[in-house]
Amino acid sequence: MNNTELNSPSKYHHNRRQINWLLYDITDKYLTEFSKYYKGTLVDLGCGTAPYKEFFLQYANSYIGVDWSESIHEFKGDVISNLNEKINLEDDFADTVVSLSVMEHLYNPEVFLSEAYRVLKNDGVFVLGVPWMWWIHEAPHDYYRYTSFGLKHLLQKAGFSEVEIIPTSGFFTTIFIKMNYFSVNFLKGSKFKVNLLRTLFRPFWFLSQKLAPYLDKYDKDWNKECQSYFVIAKK
Repeated sequence: MNNTELNSPSKYHHNRRQINWLLYDITDKYLTEFSKYYKGTLVDLGCGTAPYKEFFLQYANSYIGVDWSESIHEFKGDVISNLNEKINLEDDFADTVVSLSVMEHLYNPEVFLSEAYRVLKNDGVFVLGVPWMWWIHEAPHDYYRYTSFGLKHLLQKAGFSEVEIIPTSGFFTTIFIKMNYFSVNFLKGSKFKVNLLRTLFRPFWFLSQKLAPYLDKYDKDWNKECQSYFVIAKK
């Protein structure tokens, strides 16, 4: 496809008025870099509203979205399944499995990883994205944060080989994004007050996110305080 709209994974990242557009840009960057892994039958575990479906279908032959019916997000998948339990897919079903910002919400992550391994074909690839230094969200269904060492241990225990763990940002992106999110706590009161504060905050939101990637170059070990990780693991 030559449609430039589809070439970008995130449909949100162009809005520079948001407090977190940098995160969408970062996700776009890595998902695009990983496009060589998307092939054949692609399964999206925890798909929610399936925001990346059209992007993945530029590379894979088919897309199967899986999520549970009680998700807070509108379900736009194909298979209903509780990801803490056996997934309703056959063994060796998928050429590629992806799961983005889902595993922190699962109380049985070891079962989830074992199931991802089971539904993958031999030589299949698992693309996993998880937060590290991030606030509690979708409470009370927010159970874990994973270090790179914990991720590698769990994935290898599930049977995956050639586990590559990639920190997505350095200290400055992490701290500025956290500050931006924290600033939203002040947007309370009358409509006039909220609009005034939002107007005052927007320059900081924008400049902090423009500056953070450059400052991250001075952080020599992103693994210690990154906002999130991507993982590439092979069966």
